[in-house]
Amino acid sequence: MTSTGTPAGTPAGTPRTRRASAFDIRLVIALLLGVYGLVTTVLGIWFTSDSEIERSAGVNINLWAGLGMLIVAALFALWTWLRPLRVPVEEEGEQPAE
Repeated sequence: MTSTGTPAGTPAGTPRTRRASAFDIRLVIALLLGVYGLVTTVLGIWFTSDSEIERSAGVNINLWAGLGMLIVAALFALWTWLRPLRVPVEEEGEQPAE
């Protein structure tokens, strides 16, 4: 950090930013897909009967759909971690632009 409060190596004139991960919609999507994926995977592993698998052309669709949702949820969470949202930080005494 420099004496102006900006990280070292930041070009002059670059506005300061901070992470805003609490309200990131990607985390909400990841959470929902993760919960649905977990429930569907559990249903596919332990609660799917042979007759249900037979009706779906021999594929345990609950298992595969649940695993797919878990993978997509993990990708959303990874995306959020690698590219967090940044919001500008207002300096003290600075008036907001209108």
